[in-house]
Amino acid sequence: MNSSVFLLDRVSAAVVGIHSSVPESHPSTAVGLGTDRRGSGILIGADGLILTVNYVIMGAQSVIVTLTTGEQHQARIAAQDFRSGLALLKIEAANLPYLEPVSSETCTLGQDVFTVASVGNEGRRADSGIVTYLGPFDALWEFVLDRCVMTSAVNFGVGGGPLCDNKGNFVAITYLNMTDIGRSILAIPSEYFMTIRDELIRYGKRISAAPRAWVGLLSYTVREHVIVAGVMPGGPSDKAGIKQGDMVLAIDGHDISERRAFYDALWSHRPGERVNFKILRNNQVQTIEVPGIPIEDYFG
Repeated sequence: MNSSVFLLDRVSAAVVGIHSSVPESHPSTAVGLGTDRRGSGILIGADGLILTVNYVIMGAQSVIVTLTTGEQHQARIAAQDFRSGLALLKIEAANLPYLEPVSSETCTLGQDVFTVASVGNEGRRADSGIVTYLGPFDALWEFVLDRCVMTSAVNFGVGGGPLCDNKGNFVAITYLNMTDIGRSILAIPSEYFMTIRDELIRYGKRISAAPRAWVGLLSYTVREHVIVAGVMPGGPSDKAGIKQGDMVLAIDGHDISERRAFYDALWSHRPGERVNFKILRNNQVQTIEVPGIPIEDYFG
């Protein structure tokens, strides 16, 4: 028992509260993220480097970080990676407690894990559970993880806190609450950050991967058909005339029957290239060309 309390105290000390203020005019507010965002972050260096999830700080004009001591710092956005969904903040401080990320490859189904999250200023909450899923994940928006970790543990705050094994190893970053489908937390494995850590710190973004086209489309799969759930206001799909309810039949002449295949076809394009959509609308087949752009051009 004493060992468990020690681990929880050590992890909690490295978890920070994040309060971001985003202007109403930023595009991310149109998808329900709002202008006043609160989440968690993980100190990954004694010098004040903080790992969190991108949607918490995206478009922020001001970011306030609160330590477990109640001490508050103005943070700057040090890096953003829209592909992994991760971001870095930096505060001017020293000799802070921190956690080193560890690969989640050692995780197994049924393994005991626990989470810690900020619940406002210096408040922290923790919960334990087991790993319920390890594998690929594709989202409603244009986002894919080739491998994610899902767990039955409850995340009391918004994303950005650590998911740890029973030895206190920080193996993943909590991303989404998914209680509506029976899995409480979707987490991004720590190795997603570990592989790009150096370039994020040095350049503020990922530079090792080729940029890929983004069209600002939300979608879901029903009975081997990809349906448009919505379009980002003012984004490429919106401007090109794609509408909610359209059925995507093919991309560049290749039939599409599920969302991951749609993303793979889309991401074979680079920003600046046109993506040829064949869609079904009101029982009529139409062809619409959508210019792909860098996602940073829309949310940056």
